Amino acid sequence: LQNNIRFTAIGRPNVLPEDVYHELLQAEAKTSRNSGMRFNIALNYGGRAEIVDAVRKIVREGIPPEQIDESTIAKRLYHPEVPDPDLIIRTSGEVRTSNFLLWQSAYSELYVTPIYWPDFDEVEFLLALQHFQARERRFGKTGEQVRQTTT
Repeated sequence: LQNNIRFTAIGRPNVLPEDVYHELLQAEAKTSRNSGMRFNIALNYGGRAEIVDAVRKIVREGIPPEQIDESTIAKRLYHPEVPDPDLIIRTSGEVRTSNFLLWQSAYSELYVTPIYWPDFDEVEFLLALQHFQARERRFGKTGEQVRQTTT
């Protein structure tokens, strides 16, 4: 609270023990008005499960199929107000998303490092940011299309 950090959990945390889940909900409520950094934690989370839960909401709401588009789904993800990540850092040399933020990571840049998480330090983080800054963000367009829209 003193650092103005907002705490949120994504996933299906309702399967946690009741007392733990209650504490989690209290932490989210206490920090819900904080406007500084955001601390998101994934608990019992899977990207496929998140998409399934979003589709289930759409069905429960009775939205006709012809009215369903990407926006319809995106608005029903666990925390639609959280922006899609620009950069996902994958430690331990694994070259896969591992069912993490499948919808949100469509245009995320990936940085893969052989460093394991406990050893991922400030120097390695700055290296990841340096690689990210050197990339041309195209969001599904070709380089030529991007250059045409920026001139």
